[in-house]
Amino acid sequence: MTPIVIVPPPAVRHPARMTVGLVGTVVFLTAIAPLATDMYVPAFPRVAGELAASATQVQLTLTTFFVGMALGQLIGGPVSDQRGRRRPLIAAIVLMTVASVVCALTPSIGVMMAARFVQGFSGGWAMVIGRAVIVDLASGARLVRVLNVIAAVGGVAPIVGPLLGAVILQLSGWRVSFWVVAGLGVAMLVAVLVAVPESLPADRRHGGGLRAFAVAGRQVLGRRRYVGYLLVSGSAMGALFAYVATSAFVLQSMNGMSPIAYSVDFAANAAGMTVAALVAARLAGRVPTRRVILAGQVAALVAGVAMLVGALFFGTPLLLALVCFLVLMTAQGLIGPNGGALASAEVPEHPGTGSAILGFVQWVAAGTIAPIAGLGGEHTAVPMALLMVGGAALSMVGLLVLAREN
Repeated sequence: MTPIVIVPPPAVRHPARMTVGLVGTVVFLTAIAPLATDMYVPAFPRVAGELAASATQVQLTLTTFFVGMALGQLIGGPVSDQRGRRRPLIAAIVLMTVASVVCALTPSIGVMMAARFVQGFSGGWAMVIGRAVIVDLASGARLVRVLNVIAAVGGVAPIVGPLLGAVILQLSGWRVSFWVVAGLGVAMLVAVLVAVPESLPADRRHGGGLRAFAVAGRQVLGRRRYVGYLLVSGSAMGALFAYVATSAFVLQSMNGMSPIAYSVDFAANAAGMTVAALVAARLAGRVPTRRVILAGQVAALVAGVAMLVGALFFGTPLLLALVCFLVLMTAQGLIGPNGGALASAEVPEHPGTGSAILGFVQWVAAGTIAPIAGLGGEHTAVPMALLMVGGAALSMVGLLVLAREN
């Protein structure tokens, strides 16, 4: 008698779906970079003292982080197109957590710089893969809504970060900030393991990788108007991070503000940037986007000139510094998002490549400017003010010359 063999039906492979948990996890991935930076900024003077480092050396830890962020975003996207999303994302989070632990235990400023580079690289890698997962699973109006929710974190995290960092400084030491980031990394790893599926099946992966990205990059950079908007956003980002890298010294070392007061001011400036971005969104379709960008550039330039005059002739008075910083940050809310949107519109056939190059240029600008802003030491704002003026002026050149309307 022939035995009856029951063959089980083939396993049904459920496609990855967009869930609240997945979106929340990607929001978490997006927030980690501003939190890892802004929690740490109020501690700059203390870090310099404890590690026997100069202001410029401490600001170089920002540079290495930003350069790492730039490279991580530039490389992570193409690699995940080849290898899938989930495993590279998990590896990046583990590496970022380890780098955060090294920052917390660092014995010297040199070790801190290296660890911050790795932290930035792995954080940028995780951010770009997180965005890619959303693009894999959504399209049309739904994609726009989800990306808007994720982008909103960019305005909230810089408000929470410095306040949390100041509270940590008040209660303990600056190293605790990095232990907090490491803890967030562990929580992020758990969230990814639970909520983020593999969103790029093997049949949708491609073997082009970095070589295909390089070909597309050459085509994108051949567009004059795209390069103009690249200069608009990159230069504005440089001016902004001249402030981020130096404001703790200007307001605390030169003007005697406490870490708590400094962090409240930093949060208020970040709120100004968020409000400006929301206003710019409401103006879309009613006021030409280029006009909104130009208004932000003029405001940033006026703030830079006023800051320079105050630094050269009046010893950088506190009230002037507070007003100039608020105007600069608010102007960035008008310039940055709009500049990026117009850049993407110039290269509709290569949206991913255009976005990756834009992110790379912005973070390289931030990382390059940070140490230059501190060349004068802890007791002068002249280099920072010059960079504010130069960044605003270059941004205007990008808009009015390279990206001029035909």
